Amino acid sequence: MPRRRPLRLVLLGTAAVLVLAIVAVAAVAATVVRRPLPDHGGTADLAGLGAEVTVLRDQRGVADIYAETAEDLFRAQGYVHAQDRFFEMDYRRHVTAGRLSELVGENDEALAADKVIRTFGWRAVAEQEWEILAPETREALTAYAEGVNAYLDATPTESLGVEYAVLGLQIDVADPDPWDPIDSLAWLKAMAWDLKGNYDQELSRALIYATVRDVGRVNDLFPRYPQDVNAPIVAEGDVRPTAAGVGGAPDHPGADPDGTLLGAELQRALDATAEVLGAVPHLLGEGDGTGSNSWVVSGEHTVSGSPILANDPHLSISAPGIWSQVGLHCTAVGPECPYDVSGFGFSGFPGVIIGHNAELAWGITNLGADVTDFFLQRTSPAGDTYLRDGEQVPFETRTETIEVAGGPSEEIEVRTTVHGPIISDVMDLGRVAASPTAEGSRRTTEVALAWTALEPGHTADAVLAFATASDAADVAAAAALFDVPSQNIVFATTEGQIGYQAPGRIPVRARVLDGPVPSDGTWPRPGWDSRYDWQGWVEPSSMPAVLDPAVGYVVAANQAVTASGTQPFLTADWDYGYRSQRIRDQLDALVADGTRIDVEMTNELQNDAWSPYAESLIPALLELEVDAFTEEGVDLLRDWDHVQGTDSAAAAYFSAVWAKLLELTFWDDLPEDQWPSGNSRWLAVVEDLLDDPDSAWWDDRRTVNVVESRDEILVRALTEARLELTVELGKTADEWQWGRLHTAAPEHPVLGGEAAPGPVRELVNPSPLAVPGGSSIINATSWDAAADSFAVTAAPSMRMVVDLADLDASTWVNLTGTSGHPGSVHYTDQFSAWAEGETFPWPFRREAVEEASSRELTLRPAG
Repeated sequence: MPRRRPLRLVLLGTAAVLVLAIVAVAAVAATVVRRPLPDHGGTADLAGLGAEVTVLRDQRGVADIYAETAEDLFRAQGYVHAQDRFFEMDYRRHVTAGRLSELVGENDEALAADKVIRTFGWRAVAEQEWEILAPETREALTAYAEGVNAYLDATPTESLGVEYAVLGLQIDVADPDPWDPIDSLAWLKAMAWDLKGNYDQELSRALIYATVRDVGRVNDLFPRYPQDVNAPIVAEGDVRPTAAGVGGAPDHPGADPDGTLLGAELQRALDATAEVLGAVPHLLGEGDGTGSNSWVVSGEHTVSGSPILANDPHLSISAPGIWSQVGLHCTAVGPECPYDVSGFGFSGFPGVIIGHNAELAWGITNLGADVTDFFLQRTSPAGDTYLRDGEQVPFETRTETIEVAGGPSEEIEVRTTVHGPIISDVMDLGRVAASPTAEGSRRTTEVALAWTALEPGHTADAVLAFATASDAADVAAAAALFDVPSQNIVFATTEGQIGYQAPGRIPVRARVLDGPVPSDGTWPRPGWDSRYDWQGWVEPSSMPAVLDPAVGYVVAANQAVTASGTQPFLTADWDYGYRSQRIRDQLDALVADGTRIDVEMTNELQNDAWSPYAESLIPALLELEVDAFTEEGVDLLRDWDHVQGTDSAAAAYFSAVWAKLLELTFWDDLPEDQWPSGNSRWLAVVEDLLDDPDSAWWDDRRTVNVVESRDEILVRALTEARLELTVELGKTADEWQWGRLHTAAPEHPVLGGEAAPGPVRELVNPSPLAVPGGSSIINATSWDAAADSFAVTAAPSMRMVVDLADLDASTWVNLTGTSGHPGSVHYTDQFSAWAEGETFPWPFRREAVEEASSRELTLRPAG
């Protein structure tokens, strides 16, 4: 897939406006920047409340809300979110509705994003979901919207966020529309998009094949999951029996063995598809760094005798951070008001996504199930029909009008097949020129996207169901509603249970043994053959689940869920399990030693920076002969503990060697948008190649009349990395530091890019901080090995540890802070602690919350 970047808007395009912006920001910082800061104390009126609501804030601005009814609780949460993060909410709803151009004006990236998302129809699906949600969910979403709108009604636009003032220098900024419950539901589509399954790998296989023209060589770059080394989440003995035939496909003789499918015409369509998908803004995360760690340990292995649960989702870093911390408490918990929950949620959506209540804690990680497929459609020259089982059938069509602030509107025609919308023509790149076929007729090839999230689902119901769950049966019931995105759920109860549950709407794929490609979803599928159509969904009761495993813990960190061949079939493309196995190994060692685990030890494990890359590669590197200058770098590796700490010279050198190794080995063979990122898949690839020193992959085809072997490439990687770091960090190798290269620099999604003036960037972007860790490390501060930078691209977006013996002894930390206002102290007041691996107390009982609170706001019924 193409290297994607966060949406960067071309703001302030003329020199005159640029100067005006710089002067304006400098001159009115005390007013424009601070004007949006809300009052977290005193009293305020909130229309629609049935009784007073209390909002207690701690010294980091985290809100705990106390109300008498569920409706008042969510109404107040909407008000609080609007206080703290309304521009973020407004930006998110414009993205998810395909209306970003209405917010930011004429901008090529915004218009491209609008075209793609209108083609997907995210908001239209959200409107359909509204009709099928439970009444209590619709009531919560409605109350939440009323709370947001109460704040909007009482607050001028310029006081909602400094971003509106900056955008107003370029365009006329309209007053925000009232918040609608559908705005909240549409946000779930963005969450599902960023956390979907293997569409990157599916498209990458086809794009790589165009270059290497050899299925076997493509398969070299997508090794099987190493289940004999890195254990799946669910051990064989723990797998719940499932019905036969619920998905999956056996081995296939190979992709397109006769060359009829993956030809040049298709390749042009796939290139266009890659461009289209690269235009979608990623509001949570995307690609190689998107994952998570979670684990839960039973009381038999803890100091307290009760379970401990840990979770740290790995997502893109942004300013403000993705999560909003909150506590939601009914003053009298009962059937009419059942909520007493605290955790991490999203601004723009009621409830919490991850957290705990008084009886149960839960964490989630990306399961990575294959919930998308690209269907290749052979269309008529006129583009109004497509081939299906020997007949041309008409597209469903609709016209979308995209409004652009300060510019002309634009219309696009969306064509939809039985498999989903045609996406290869969104940018006017994908309508491939017609070409003769063997029959002499003329067709085009285009690409449709099938994705489970384009069907209405019940994820909103699931969010509220988790908030009131108390045991494994409740978790299973909530998981059955959690249609998209498919997530691993680990949980623990105050009664001592621990467990795992896989939810999600998973497509069933029929076995097709005589078709041109495998039927397991690893390659684009022929849309003209209905045997490749999805056959329905895996039953929730068939999804893998574990309760109180004999080993005494569960680790879910994006590795394979079950052993290969186990039903139901979920995907062939997993994270390769290096993080998860490191967690398991550390827990195994503690248990074997008889050490009892506590919250502090769990926090330490979340910050573990040991590198599996170093363990795999360093033995081979140390066997090589290099020149004396390079030897000074190699010497750093000899006694290195493989921990990528910020002060480590060895970590800096090894990371540079790894990036150079990938460049020398693969850049000559692959298209640029497929250059190795260095994630867990590439470690698995290189581990296999180390055992094959004369593999054709080692040869650098850029050199003339030379065929390189493994050792020659390794020596070049060591030598060139030494030279590059000498330029970057200095000649003395043992003075190098990983943290000088590896920094976390969250950026504002609209104003944080280089197109904005320096003073604006300085206002909205936190100063970069050195961080330990790296890709496929427990402290997963990922970086892109093909990007000519070691800067963090994705990282733990928060960290939490829940002590089920004493919920007030739990800890948490957010990436940046709880506020979305750059002028607020709470915009970045957790960032340094996060970077250093520290956490904060997480009070839950009202007495503990009151003791920790520093501000109190009373919301009163208006009138």
